[in-house]
Amino acid sequence: MSHLSERPEKPVVGVSMPHESAYQHVTGTALYTDDLVYRTKDVLHAYPVQVMKAHGRITALRTEPALAVPGVVRVLTGADVPGENDAGMKHDEPLFPDEVMFHGHAVAWVLGETLEAARLGAAAVEVELEEKPAIVTVGEAIAAESFHGARPHMETGDVDAGFADSAHIFTGEFTFAGQEHFYLETHAALAMVDEGGQLFIQSSTQHPSETQEIVSHVLGVPAHEITVQCLRMGGGFGGKEMQPHGFAAIAALGAKLTGRPVRFRLNRTQDLTMSGKRHGFHASWKIGFDAEGRIQALDATLTADGGWSLDLSEPVLARALCHIDNTYWIPNARVNGRIAKTNTVSNTAFRGFGGPQGMLVIEDILGRVAPQLGLDPIELRERNFYQPGQGQTTPYGQLVTQADRISAVWEQVKENGNLADRKREIAAFNAAHPHTKRAIALTGIKFGISFNLTAFNQGGALVLIYKDGSVLINHGGTEMGQGLHTKMMQVAATTLGIPLHKVRLAPTRTDKVPNTSATAASAGADLNGGAIKNACEQLRERLHQVAGTQLGGNASDVRIVEGVARVLGSDKELAWDDLVRTAYFQRVQLSASGFYRTEGLHWDAQAFRGTPFKYFSNGAAATEVEVDGFTGAYKIRRVDIVHDVGDSLSPMIDIGQVEGGFVQGAGWLTLEDLRWDTSDGPHRGRLQTQAASTYKLPSFSEMPEEFNVTLMENATEEGAVYGSKAVGEPPLMLAFSVREALRQAAAAFGPAGTSVELASPATPEAVFWAVESVREASAEGAEGSAVGSTALSNA
Repeated sequence: MSHLSERPEKPVVGVSMPHESAYQHVTGTALYTDDLVYRTKDVLHAYPVQVMKAHGRITALRTEPALAVPGVVRVLTGADVPGENDAGMKHDEPLFPDEVMFHGHAVAWVLGETLEAARLGAAAVEVELEEKPAIVTVGEAIAAESFHGARPHMETGDVDAGFADSAHIFTGEFTFAGQEHFYLETHAALAMVDEGGQLFIQSSTQHPSETQEIVSHVLGVPAHEITVQCLRMGGGFGGKEMQPHGFAAIAALGAKLTGRPVRFRLNRTQDLTMSGKRHGFHASWKIGFDAEGRIQALDATLTADGGWSLDLSEPVLARALCHIDNTYWIPNARVNGRIAKTNTVSNTAFRGFGGPQGMLVIEDILGRVAPQLGLDPIELRERNFYQPGQGQTTPYGQLVTQADRISAVWEQVKENGNLADRKREIAAFNAAHPHTKRAIALTGIKFGISFNLTAFNQGGALVLIYKDGSVLINHGGTEMGQGLHTKMMQVAATTLGIPLHKVRLAPTRTDKVPNTSATAASAGADLNGGAIKNACEQLRERLHQVAGTQLGGNASDVRIVEGVARVLGSDKELAWDDLVRTAYFQRVQLSASGFYRTEGLHWDAQAFRGTPFKYFSNGAAATEVEVDGFTGAYKIRRVDIVHDVGDSLSPMIDIGQVEGGFVQGAGWLTLEDLRWDTSDGPHRGRLQTQAASTYKLPSFSEMPEEFNVTLMENATEEGAVYGSKAVGEPPLMLAFSVREALRQAAAAFGPAGTSVELASPATPEAVFWAVESVREASAEGAEGSAVGSTALSNA
């Protein structure tokens, strides 16, 4: 059995190729969950009965008027639940609540012969409510001390001594917004019952096994009576890791009670108002530096806006704390975390899973204080990088290996982007243009790969070889457009030594690979690739025995390359199809179940210490922007990225993920502005950005005019499948460079040394007000002017 990272002769991994469903995507022939409705007979449609108040106790629920609506078949309520009336893993999410916890909360569901009948039936249901006060913002929750869940505490070194040794101490606060997933395909499920009473659920879910588990709880039946399949998703980004389960349970309950297939699909407005977002955060902090600008101590409190229920807020907060250091060594740190309970949707996983929020805090601090320290932000960041060979550990105790890659990608971006010359050009441009300013910022990332919960770091696969030599692979990962299936087919073909066209991949199903982890934490390729490789190695070993006998050599000397088996030192050959056929007639097993578990992990959630990550993914990005001083409007002139994906399994897929992640991160930090009604009026708590018309997503006009992405070379990751590294989440954080460039461009409207506080998202309006504040401070001649300046003292 070969070493996990070692590549054989002429591997299929590492070859650039299009997404395995690219043709179907662009021709419209790719099927998604809701497409299957039109291939199913006698389908009923589910529609929510929403209450448009942010908080209140239900005093009456009358369903009789709905049943009088033509085409309405049934109204589902809590009384219909045979098992547990809860859709959450924390048992704090009633599927049919008796208390409305956010504006638009569904309290019942109507099943109709048509979607329109179900909609009219839902409108006819009568709900009486005893309204209660609603907490809408994280600030209101902090003031009211409204919190839930765990309150993690992370500490290393001697924080008080660190501050005592600091030459400069700064304090500040920072509130930044969440983000809507806005996947193309909204939440959808289709449930049906077969003749034996077994449930088959098609679901747009990143975690089929957990969907199966929640449906099992709700229906009060064992998991083996439920099969969940995910054909593919039209985007997920974390929004379909936890939140699809309750929706699938509604469809399953309806199917079980009526004996007919039940279709569930949210329209766009429902999806926006009923499903969770990226957690917005509030951070308060104090940081100390020595005279050379090296961090001595950090004391911070991070408050995540969890919404009405816990969902995944606890692990999201844990990862935020684990990433507050980003690429910087902080010898003395004390960080506390808490989860605000608000009357808004239950916030959930989103690409980066808390990591971006933690990293944004330290990047915002450094961007704000660099001018006050008299340092270029690039220099300040460099001085605080983890250093190789120093035995430096993160604040939670994990040794930072490959610290040299932090500097390597950084220096390569400098070189690729010709930063030294361009900074001089920008200075000349700014001197000549009083109303337009440019800036270039460089930021890096260090992102941990693995689930913080050690048990989730396992994957399974089932590989079948048929008598004609064709291969079918099943694995526990789900495809949401990220190219996981493409990579898994390449891993299988490489391990077996056959051409890619010999391999087909089946949809993800709980009856093929059980007890799978979510396709999340960027670990999909690591876990499922390891499992597929394990299964294929079992099959290859059996086939080598057969080939050795047929070719007159030792099994250990057999190599299968491009579908032909040979023995080292011999000219004899045996074609793959003939080898498989021979194996069959010799009664050799041609199927294998594969398994992989990530080794070397340990995490003590109570002590908040351990080694939760297999490795760190590194990258760096330089972004140049231009800001209009009259409007705050800006454009991204150029982006240069160098990212470490190890030895890429599929370079075209990986470059696409880097580009897409960066753009999504830029959207979060600069455009996507979630707004709730915080007034005391009748619409308090209502999401005001309910459509693409009011929620601005990145479009072609926001793309960089020049966009250069380079994958780090000679970057083998020992102990990972074929030397690769995860790619899905880390590139999102490269977009910090956009926000930092906007900060520096705004500062350029004032004198040197101006510190700028910039809202997040840094919309054109936010940039305009930052520029105006800089101008006002400059006009007033305030020495060391700072927009929302941090407190500075010399120790």
